[in-house]
Amino acid sequence: MEWLLVGLGLVILLLAGDALVKGAVNLSLRVGIPALIVSLTIVAFGTSAPELLISVKAALEGVPGIALGNVVGSNTANILLVLGIPALLATMHTSECNSRKTYLQMIAASVLFIGLAFTGEFNHITGLILLASLFAMLTFAFLDAKAHRKAERAAAAEEEEEVEGADPDMPWWQIFVFLILGLVGLPLGADLLVDNATIIAREFGISDTVIGLTLVAVGTSLPELATTVMAALRRQADVALGNVIGSNMFNLLAIIGVASMVAPIPVDPEFLRFDLWVMLGASILLIPFVFLRRDITRAWGMVLTLLYLVYLLIVLS
Repeated sequence: MEWLLVGLGLVILLLAGDALVKGAVNLSLRVGIPALIVSLTIVAFGTSAPELLISVKAALEGVPGIALGNVVGSNTANILLVLGIPALLATMHTSECNSRKTYLQMIAASVLFIGLAFTGEFNHITGLILLASLFAMLTFAFLDAKAHRKAERAAAAEEEEEVEGADPDMPWWQIFVFLILGLVGLPLGADLLVDNATIIAREFGISDTVIGLTLVAVGTSLPELATTVMAALRRQADVALGNVIGSNMFNLLAIIGVASMVAPIPVDPEFLRFDLWVMLGASILLIPFVFLRRDITRAWGMVLTLLYLVYLLIVLS
């Protein structure tokens, strides 16, 4: 029964997160907030809402391993699994992408996160540092995107029409229905998932850290996986790579930043010995695709996917 409730909680989280994004995006555009700001803030935060609610709930419930494992495990899964599986279906032409700036920001966020983890606990102070870093990165991204769009006004018009979840014909009542479903569904799904994942961990003698790194992390990476598979099949490698890099930055800075402001999150020594370095190592694996303009071929997809399976086996053992 607990496994079914975990699955139900995950489904509710994913559907509620999608509903919240659609409602918030269309409400923002209706009241006159520029699409550029909506893309950089509301969409990014909305798609990370399931992870955020899980981490906050876990921190409050006294199971910090799920809170931290969810973020670290999701970041590792985002690179090895979310880029690996789509590459098995179709070569991802990342040689055409220019994602050096955002990639370097992701590496900087990872190094900062690991450095703060060695303090032994994510608390109000470290949370403020993470959130301040997030604000700085968002400001930089906003100014960079604004300059780029000013230089290419024609491309800007096209991009503004393609904000995720935007529908110019959506009626007001539907916007509010999406908002209500998202705001009600997210805490409900988080409650179901965290409570029952904790029960499963205790029944099988598995630590909450392992549950966070595996079951919860893979589950919350499913939206990114679905988006990346579709982007790969449509030959939109920039969307796929950008989705992973952006998601990883928000996981590190926003989710743990907010969760640690709600309740302190002690760092399990195992994270310091192994999992954080796997996360950083997976991030470094992207260097050939970002700086050397290599495509993520099927062979690379197989390597990335196998590396993730090996990581899972090590964690579960």
